[in-house]
Amino acid sequence: MNSQMTFHTIPQAAWILGVPCSAASRAIRTGQLRAIRSRFGLRVSSTELVRLLGTTKQDGGAACTPMTSG
Repeated sequence: MNSQMTFHTIPQAAWILGVPCSAASRAIRTGQLRAIRSRFGLRVSSTELVRLLGTTKQDGGAACTPMTSG
């Protein structure tokens, strides 16, 4: 079993979430999406993406509404 966490760049996280990079960055700034700062820049854990996607699914999309572009 792999005990290492997987981390994604902002563009990768945005793609997984189905939102523009600017929306993912905004979600990090506002605290909706938790990210860590590494020496290579901001990274989002796969656990955090699952948390957000799970919340979105349970709440009928309410958690992701502010992240949509427009």
